[in-house]
Amino acid sequence: MKIPCQGLLFDNDGVLVDSDAGVDQAWSRWARERGLPAEEVTAMVHGRRSADTVALLVDDPAERPAALAEIDRLEIEAAALTTALPGALDLLTALPQGSWAIVTSGVTALARARLTAAGLPLPLVLITADDVTHGKPAPDGYRAAAEKLGIDPATAVVFEDSVAGATAGATAGAYVIGVGPRGLDTDVSVVVPDLRGLTWQDGVLDLTAARLLRS
Repeated sequence: MKIPCQGLLFDNDGVLVDSDAGVDQAWSRWARERGLPAEEVTAMVHGRRSADTVALLVDDPAERPAALAEIDRLEIEAAALTTALPGALDLLTALPQGSWAIVTSGVTALARARLTAAGLPLPLVLITADDVTHGKPAPDGYRAAAEKLGIDPATAVVFEDSVAGATAGATAGAYVIGVGPRGLDTDVSVVVPDLRGLTWQDGVLDLTAARLLRS
């Protein structure tokens, strides 16, 4: 399977890095401190900006800034638990600079901390929660990344593991590939377990050597 494309746009958590342990630790503590069910909270945070999750869970707008600052602090503290997902390092180090970007719902400090902990390279283009007015499922992040790479979003491939992220990529006009078990919850036609076996060269993404969960 080969897909012509001019650039690759990656979500971070669940696609490039495994941050689930840190996410669960930080959000569980945050939830318990507020008398909220930790399992329900951790189940709803994937693919969302922390600000959007806090807005859903904290009724009083006046309390939200402090609640947001606290979860951002807890997540950055837990970033050391982050590891690279299979295939991520091989694929990213083989890509030419300026051909790929990361679009994440995390804030900039958190995204950088997780990539560093996982031993992955930082991209020239990193779009985070700090850079957009509307987070996923809005397409703003992916459109901004494509613009910074100098390509049309319709010529890009997006890698996502969440329903919100897949919706954002599709709405931006990109071809979306789901990643991992959460990728199966999306409605995209192609889902891979991880990035092993994927290559990109001369404007073609090659999935011939990749294992497919759905195609």
